[in-house]
Amino acid sequence: MGFALWIDGDDRLAWLSGTHEYRPWGAAVVAVTDQFRPRDFNPARRAPAHLRNSFAGFFGSLEEVNECLRRARGESARLPRPGPTPSHVR
Repeated sequence: MGFALWIDGDDRLAWLSGTHEYRPWGAAVVAVTDQFRPRDFNPARRAPAHLRNSFAGFFGSLEEVNECLRRARGESARLPRPGPTPSHVR
């Protein structure tokens, strides 16, 4: 499993693109205050191109992504600092 996370700063949305056993799951989008679930993914959906500089990191499981989002809701924690999307993810 592998997941790539983008944070859309304007709308405070979290976009996640995932694969499982080398099969693409597509992408999912939720509010940064929500949690990702397998049913959120749509194989036909892709993260929008305007998020190229909003890449927040790679994760090994949905639970890791959700834990990151939960920590970011705490007072002292923040979401990962967005950066450019690695070229092999585009």
